[in-house]
Amino acid sequence: MNEPAPRPEPSMTLLALPVLAGCRRLFLRDHAVDVRIGVHDFEKTAAQRVLFNVDLYVPLALSTPTADRLDEVVDYDFIRREIQAHVARGHVELQETLCDALLQRMLAHPRVKAARVSTEKPDVYPDCAGVGCEVFGLKDLP
Repeated sequence: MNEPAPRPEPSMTLLALPVLAGCRRLFLRDHAVDVRIGVHDFEKTAAQRVLFNVDLYVPLALSTPTADRLDEVVDYDFIRREIQAHVARGHVELQETLCDALLQRMLAHPRVKAARVSTEKPDVYPDCAGVGCEVFGLKDLP
């Protein structure tokens, strides 16, 4: 019996797009945060574990350090702070709403050309690894 081939990570293929040529991909993987999220009554009584995965695409011209200093690049802490700040605003009904809002926050950074944001609720169903949502956005930079 043949096993299915492993799926390529979608974000890896994005760097091959001509519009993202010359970009660096920064990423945050499986960042676990307790979030008040969901539409069902039982989801409104307690926070749930949500896994966040974020890719930022930053032009090399805006993120290649010459002095090996943090202010020359996009700091990974930016991603974590934006997630925390949004989650702290209160209950979110849908993962789609959460993803869309976080995507806009990532794209608001002046150095970020494109971003991919996914959320996953790993504890919803006992018969699957998780349920989630993913969005991608691209902006024009001068």
